[in-house]
Amino acid sequence: MDVNIIFKIAGIGILASVICTILKHSGKDELATVVTLASVVICLLMVLDMINELFQTMRTLFLF
Repeated sequence: MDVNIIFKIAGIGILASVICTILKHSGKDELATVVTLASVVICLLMVLDMINELFQTMRTLFLF
């Protein structure tokens, strides 16, 4: 497992939080919600890729 994925997820979270704060102060709450959902989906896709890699490794390990 690579530590860079943790930094990427943290960076996405910080960036989304800053953008959401700016949008909420501008009065665009709906767009802030969309940004939050988009950042969650991006992080979930990154984690799903890692889980897929884990299952592929387990499959090659046990079906060898």
